[in-house]
Amino acid sequence: MALRPHYPLYLANRAEQPNTDLAITDKFTGEIATRVAMADAATIDRGIAAAVAAAEPMARMAAYERQAVLAHCVTRFTERAEELAAALCIEAGKPIRDSRGEVGRLIDTFRIAAEESVRMTGEVQPLDISPRAKGYQGMWKRVPIGPCSFISPFNFPLNLAAHKIAPAIAVGCPFVMKPASRTPLGAIIIGEVLAETALPPGAFSILPAHREGADLFTTDDRLKLLSFTGSPDVGWDLKARAGKKKVVLELGGNAAVIIDRDADLDDAADRTVFGAFYQSGQSCIGVQRIIVHADVYDAFRDKLVSRTRALIAGNPSDEATFIGPMIDVKEAARLDGWIAEARAAGATLLCGGTRDGAMLAATLLEGVPRDCHLYREEAFGPVAFFSRFTDFDAALAEVNDSKFGLQAGLFTRDLFKMLKAWDRLDVGGVVINDVPSYRVDNMPYGGVKDSGLGREGIRFAMEDMTEIRNLVIRRRAGDM
Repeated sequence: MALRPHYPLYLANRAEQPNTDLAITDKFTGEIATRVAMADAATIDRGIAAAVAAAEPMARMAAYERQAVLAHCVTRFTERAEELAAALCIEAGKPIRDSRGEVGRLIDTFRIAAEESVRMTGEVQPLDISPRAKGYQGMWKRVPIGPCSFISPFNFPLNLAAHKIAPAIAVGCPFVMKPASRTPLGAIIIGEVLAETALPPGAFSILPAHREGADLFTTDDRLKLLSFTGSPDVGWDLKARAGKKKVVLELGGNAAVIIDRDADLDDAADRTVFGAFYQSGQSCIGVQRIIVHADVYDAFRDKLVSRTRALIAGNPSDEATFIGPMIDVKEAARLDGWIAEARAAGATLLCGGTRDGAMLAATLLEGVPRDCHLYREEAFGPVAFFSRFTDFDAALAEVNDSKFGLQAGLFTRDLFKMLKAWDRLDVGGVVINDVPSYRVDNMPYGGVKDSGLGREGIRFAMEDMTEIRNLVIRRRAGDM
């Protein structure tokens, strides 16, 4: 499918084409595939003002009305699934099979939000806990926090945008969104669909902008919440400049998986090769550290190396392709340099280790020293490395030996080791008999340490996008 020659931005629910300043490249060929309108500071200011004006009408929308908007999106995304997948394949370089999978998750996310939009419950709370409170009754409900600011990343430009937009609609919050400037098309198509609905004027604006020109998304005090997904350095800087607004951060990781000696090695190898290399490793929960029991280390390593060598790399539009390009040549060169650094420090290359422009071969190493970038930082590309353990507690400590804490995986048949991992791993989620890369869109998802603040997953994002409003009723003695 060919992209259109140009795409608009969305300001206060309406498509506008003030320019075609943002060139979007086909990440495999490097050629310009389309052009997108860019928002300047004045346009962003207008979008925020429109969201402020829409706050009261959005809050007044009935639950069934919000649900109808979300249900419309589910229908239209389903109808436009192949278009969405093709655009994603081009703008992100994501293999077409993975692109279709992300469209499926987009639809799931809006469907879950439609279901949750009519479940904003509160609580009746007894207050007569002492004689002075006799006759007092309390109850609370959740109300929308107000205008929200969303900044989404390049690696899941559909689904990670959906994890901000869908819960905002579910609770009745207007928003302005800055999609990643390298992959804005998915968010713009979401905007096209939202523009077909009965949302109040100003309910949403989708405004592509370069990072250096988008300060208002972070600093404007009219916005009551900032939700950012992206790199840790950028995320923590935004939080420092966000002022009084609530901040939710979904940041990076260098996720680990433990392969215990009782694991089904073939199953673990199948899942680990997926977790390390799907969408060219550009996932914050992609497998980077593979910690294997010494008794099965050699056997598991050989199985994983064999599977990795069999992965097909190339044009992401080819149905057989598993490894596509990284987002750009600069990122591929960075990671290629980290591999070279690790090898110079004594690491052994098991497979891969070659680069052609933005195409970096799926790479496995062992013996990576702990002071190397590849060990300490987020690779965010198709590279993983092995280490071995004999003591399970030491393996848990090795997982925790990271400034990140997003998710971790553990392959074991031992119930007590599973529970110990759940107790001791300093991460946002522990995945048993699968890789840390696994996520379902209704589960609480987020990290600790440098991996962020808060949780996504529709119901949990809805909590962040609402405030608790309490009600206290005094009943006189004669009224009881």
